[in-house]
Amino acid sequence: MVLLSAAAAARAILISLHEVMASRSGPQAKLNQIVEVIGAKLDSEVCSIYLLREGMLELFATRGLNQAAVHVTRLAVGEGLVGTIASNIETLNLAEAAAHPDFAFRPETGEEKFHSFAGVPIVRRERAVGVVAVQHVDPRRYEEVEIEALQTVAMVLSEMIANAELIDAEDALGVSAQQTGPERLKGQPLVKGIAAGLAVYHQPRVTIEQIVAEDTEAERQRVYLAFDRMREQIDRMASQAEFGVGGEHEEVLETYRMFAYDEGWSRRINEAIDSGLTAEAAIERVQQRTRMRMRQIDDPLLADRMHDLEDLSNRLLRIVSGQLGTAASMGLKGDAILIARNLGPAELLEYDRRRLKGVILEEGSLTSHVVIVARAMGIPVIGRVRGLRGCVRDGDQLLVDGDQGVIDVRPLPARTEAFETRFAKNRERQAHYAAMRDVEPVTRDGTRISVMINAGLRDDLPMLGLTGADGIGLFRTEFQFLVSATLPARERQTRLYRDVLDAAGDRPVVFRTVDIGGDKVLPYLRHNGGEAEENPAMGWRALRVALERDGLLKVQARSLLEAAGGRTLNVMFPMVTEPWEFDAAKAVFDGQLAFLKKQKKPLPEAIRFGAMLEVPALAECLDVLAPKISFLSIGTNDLTQFLFAADRAHSKLAERYDWLSPAIMRFLRRVVQSVAPHGIDLTVCGEMGGRRLEALALLGLGITRLSITPAAVGPVKELVRKVNLPDIARAMSGWLDAPPPNLRAALSEWACQRGIECD
Repeated sequence: MVLLSAAAAARAILISLHEVMASRSGPQAKLNQIVEVIGAKLDSEVCSIYLLREGMLELFATRGLNQAAVHVTRLAVGEGLVGTIASNIETLNLAEAAAHPDFAFRPETGEEKFHSFAGVPIVRRERAVGVVAVQHVDPRRYEEVEIEALQTVAMVLSEMIANAELIDAEDALGVSAQQTGPERLKGQPLVKGIAAGLAVYHQPRVTIEQIVAEDTEAERQRVYLAFDRMREQIDRMASQAEFGVGGEHEEVLETYRMFAYDEGWSRRINEAIDSGLTAEAAIERVQQRTRMRMRQIDDPLLADRMHDLEDLSNRLLRIVSGQLGTAASMGLKGDAILIARNLGPAELLEYDRRRLKGVILEEGSLTSHVVIVARAMGIPVIGRVRGLRGCVRDGDQLLVDGDQGVIDVRPLPARTEAFETRFAKNRERQAHYAAMRDVEPVTRDGTRISVMINAGLRDDLPMLGLTGADGIGLFRTEFQFLVSATLPARERQTRLYRDVLDAAGDRPVVFRTVDIGGDKVLPYLRHNGGEAEENPAMGWRALRVALERDGLLKVQARSLLEAAGGRTLNVMFPMVTEPWEFDAAKAVFDGQLAFLKKQKKPLPEAIRFGAMLEVPALAECLDVLAPKISFLSIGTNDLTQFLFAADRAHSKLAERYDWLSPAIMRFLRRVVQSVAPHGIDLTVCGEMGGRRLEALALLGLGITRLSITPAAVGPVKELVRKVNLPDIARAMSGWLDAPPPNLRAALSEWACQRGIECD
């Protein structure tokens, strides 16, 4: 066979298919003609079409296999090569079909003499409703142009078979029989919390009315105009962003701009139009191929970039079809649970936080950027939820339990009532804690405890006033880097830091220098030659990155120094392992300070430097480090996983090791004792300090400064006012000297006896 281009091969087939579909033949006769057309055009000895009926993939038409097998051979989804294609919605291209682990021989088809095999899914509304496959006697992989031609044909077939009612109605509509009664789905808890609301799909489905183009040039012009409008739309979104011009939102949109001008992407769409597809069908055709490629990508960085491209494809498809807007741009009408395959942090920030109650992702992971931002926003997230689109419709009632990773779809009244009772108790507590805003956290013996918040977004700043917190004990500067398509410019960083200090007023703000790497990978900052790290949490991250890429730290140092002109600047370095790392990082700031002095720029009135104790090794050198620092913050999240050699993102280990174990408590007591003679501020940052029972234990160790999530400020304030420090200090000392079988249980009993609620 003399191979044509992918577009020419597909166009030749589409012309013939158009003639077949225009004929007055019945659906079965048309399918019989179609397999002959495809087989002849691709010079393939076998062409077969399998369609989904009654939950099984049934052989509907074939050229080359035994005709007696038609409507007899049936495969379950996931069974054999055909079932695997439908289950995974992926393309297979095999030189030797029998060598594939999923190969299933069907003797009635007479396929034993054929070696090569290629198959593509017939997709309708993101569900596989069939498979078109070709086979050949000689062992060979099919050429890329042949595969692309098959994929184009599969698009046309999806419309034809649905219109001809060759598949069950629910399959044609993309609706399963499960979408009527109550259903329970299980996923991976990504951000804890509970929420209820109506299902809202981030990207409403775009219905493609016409597949085959009547005028190729007219379709091309429609795509060109859509590209122009898409770029204008992104620019407008940046200027009207809720978080202001120059904020994180605008930076993320730079990612979309890069893809919008990508010549390879626009060329592939043009080639699909050349094959005879309409503008909408061409975009969808390229998008389907992107989805299939994503399923084969192991590199999380590259997979994230592919997700960005798919998001942009959806935006372009909505523009060209006239069906504009994501659910965010159309506005949420009430309490909503957002559903998406994946989501970028900028897209999440587009939504009205008053109405967005939870997020469910078909994919997603603990390390994805959107999860990091959602956690800061206090929105529960569940990921890795399979079968969402086959089970959940727009507007369905959903109950989301982010603590357990469970979603109740169309719940029964009894379950809804139990959930509402749980909500009511939460609301009562929240109202009670909100009333604590102006109450000072003073213990019964008169000790003032400092209760601060962790922050990282501009949107977190109002929480200072709403909670009555003493300041920001941890401002995560990396959030600005995470939602940016490129390294944030110095001026942009300076503007953010100045805004934070302005919002805080007289209250202190501790800026942690950028903590990237590990679970916070930046696509524009490659490391280790692009190789994946086996243990990223203990790898090239945080201060290690900043010291190697000193330009990164220099820019941030100058930005912080300029932003704090005339004020006190608190700077904390993350993941300090040995004192020399602190010295090296401080030297960068000293160098930038000297430069600004020469430039006669306004300088901070005072600069306080500190370190974050996350790596246990630093505890052995505190006598060396303490004289050099003004404060020390203990990062309990990372510290715990390093002490126990337990990845906190590992589902089997996440709950295995207790913060209230003697190992952790004794370690923290030793740190308190080590820094006491030096008179430096000691703060605990992280989730541990925001949990009441754990906070009680920390108070007993002598820790009087906590930096926690805004939602935990009220509960911790209330706890503080019920505690007599000498009493809990004596109790903790006794337990740590002679640990009880269960320290958590002992502490809980102690608290209950004194009327201190620590749930």
